[in-house]
Amino acid sequence: MFTAQVKRRKRSAFTLLEITIAVAILGMMSLAIYRFVQANLTALRVSSGNNLVDAQYSGFANLVAAEWQNLPSGQAAITGEPLKLNDRPRDEVTWTCSAGPGLMTRYAAGEYRVSLRLRPMAKDSDRMELGLMRKAKGDTEIGDERESWVPLLPDVQTVEIHYFDPRVNQWVDRWADTAVLPRLIKLALGRANNAVPWETVIALGRTPL
Repeated sequence: MFTAQVKRRKRSAFTLLEITIAVAILGMMSLAIYRFVQANLTALRVSSGNNLVDAQYSGFANLVAAEWQNLPSGQAAITGEPLKLNDRPRDEVTWTCSAGPGLMTRYAAGEYRVSLRLRPMAKDSDRMELGLMRKAKGDTEIGDERESWVPLLPDVQTVEIHYFDPRVNQWVDRWADTAVLPRLIKLALGRANNAVPWETVIALGRTPL
């Protein structure tokens, strides 16, 4: 009688092999869940980073659009030159304005010459940033202390600027006619961590239908 009860108890217990298999299955399930959560967290971080960069570039486009669309014709309002350094496009565009988006302030007195250009993020650094260089219009002195720099976008490697001239119905890479404004300005910015340049087209005048 006692022997039969012991045998029944032995048959109802788990063997070491069964316990080992169960632990292994639980471990595999835990690892799969961990990897799933980790992958989702990584995707969220990448997505958040991309959204932040997109917001920065959208804000930049809105800033220059607000400035250029308010420039008057016939007052040396805007000029642009295609430039290169180490075979990389570093085009610049310069305009004259008073206080407002182009100066990043509402309280500046008088008119200023503002240039959109690239410059190193730090001394002796290969990393470049896009920003605005501001200087009083009538100031002919040379020196960095007479200029002020406003950084806008970090890690920009190249800048290509084209201007649409309706008189010839095509894009040109230089704008020197201070009597009129280009109809459109196209910006192409090469980014350090993206093989595809970011592009935008800003309308300076109403495009006829």
